[in-house]
Amino acid sequence: MKTNIEERWGTHPGDVKKYDTTQLRREFLVEKLFVADAVGMTYTHNDRLIIGGALPVKESLTLGTPGLIRSLYFCERREVGIICTGGEGSVVVDGKEYMMGFKDALYVGRGTRDIVFKSADSDHPAKYYFASAPAHRDCPTTQVTPSMRRTRELGAKATSNERTLNQIILSEIVDCCQLQMGLTEIKEGSVWNTMPPHTHSRRMEAYFYFNVPQGQSVCHFMGQPGETRHIFVGNDQAVISPSWSIHSAAGTSNYAFIWAMCGENLDYDDMDTFTADTLR
Repeated sequence: MKTNIEERWGTHPGDVKKYDTTQLRREFLVEKLFVADAVGMTYTHNDRLIIGGALPVKESLTLGTPGLIRSLYFCERREVGIICTGGEGSVVVDGKEYMMGFKDALYVGRGTRDIVFKSADSDHPAKYYFASAPAHRDCPTTQVTPSMRRTRELGAKATSNERTLNQIILSEIVDCCQLQMGLTEIKEGSVWNTMPPHTHSRRMEAYFYFNVPQGQSVCHFMGQPGETRHIFVGNDQAVISPSWSIHSAAGTSNYAFIWAMCGENLDYDDMDTFTADTLR
């Protein structure tokens, strides 16, 4: 079993204006989250968020403690949100097993010692996407059932952004510290997510794109509203979004994505929006 971690530094918006495509992708795109029988992570200095993927095929996978975070165990000072993006399996948290299927979610609080990822069928392994933020207090591990999710129907066919937003890990749903997560599904015939785009200075965000059909792509827009940049993103890839950056995208097909946020404000609607006609 392997545990790999990659480190990404914080960036100044003035510097990003000078980045070419290669450097833009190097700083913000996470291309490889899932490797068979391995746990992969990316640590960003933007609010110290960690995003990662676990793909247990032939063996169970333990969430290891990379030296980069300098702790005795992964959740010594952290909380974790886990969402299953494919297959079926279970996550064992300090000896207690939680069954997981597509879109099932689990919140794991600070102080948890052991997290183990399992698949029910090695021919159709479970894929677990997770996000982790520093936590200043202990919160109980909680499985988020479908009935606990908050669902919003957003957008319209006329503007090509009809979508279903599932709020999964919010303080109003589970007792959590600063991590927030959800899953948005773009409906067939629509391509845009997060319109109008926005920023939130009090927290950063990461977008993980999945269910992108083979041969298709998603164009993720970032940067300051007056000087945007774009990154083409493939299936099972993620983009780190600093607090000063908008985050929006359009795909060549419909798709889904998981958003994960952390920062000082837990108010989901604390954001500054920008209408499409004001973007540059």
